[in-house]
Amino acid sequence: MGRSFENRKQSIMKTAGQKSKLYAKYGKQLYVIAKNGVPDPESNPALRNLIERAKKEQVPSHVIDKAIEKARGSGGEDFSAARYEGFGPGGCSVIVDCLTDNNNRTVTEVRNCFTKCGAKMGAAGSVSHLFDHLAVLSFKGDNEEEVLEAMLDADIDIEDTESKDGFVTLFAPVSEFFNAKQALLDKYPEIELEVQEVTFLPQAETPIPEDDVASFEKFLAMLNDCEDVQDVYHSGVLPS
Repeated sequence: MGRSFENRKQSIMKTAGQKSKLYAKYGKQLYVIAKNGVPDPESNPALRNLIERAKKEQVPSHVIDKAIEKARGSGGEDFSAARYEGFGPGGCSVIVDCLTDNNNRTVTEVRNCFTKCGAKMGAAGSVSHLFDHLAVLSFKGDNEEEVLEAMLDADIDIEDTESKDGFVTLFAPVSEFFNAKQALLDKYPEIELEVQEVTFLPQAETPIPEDDVASFEKFLAMLNDCEDVQDVYHSGVLPS
């Protein structure tokens, strides 16, 4: 199949380097999913999945509980999703996903990251077509054919699979995320999913020239410091 998930995974920048940023990121996401759905993980698969991811990244239980309890109350913040696209230093493609309660503030902050690093924001859709928007599930194993058979038996559409370095990775349409996850858990009740997320994977990598490395790293650091930025996806690959 050959997606080389591990290599492509390195080109995805998740903006949660510091613990405070990580906790704030998950707190906001948990609040939004619980507020817009049902604040009960047993009845809300998206919330349940996010809680699992948060715990895997060692987000404390009190942070998780506080976000869900806040969503159960009346009023509260009104967050909306915002996505910005463009070209980063070295010409790499960039997607920036945000949750914001003030669109003007957020777009100003994100644009500032682009302009101060010699990058360029584009219109909606300017680079997203250069990425695959997929559900990704990865776990320890080596029997790719057995996994494919399990997906076929469950009548689940799969985009691709990969078996590498002791891990089997499934790539599925976003709409099949929960179905594919449940089929895996039904087939292998004891597995622990190392990766379970919906993400953007670049269709091709963009080598970052030596002269642009410093600007590229500054660009990612600035985005990471933006409070409203949740995830950054890019095609850039630094020189080895």
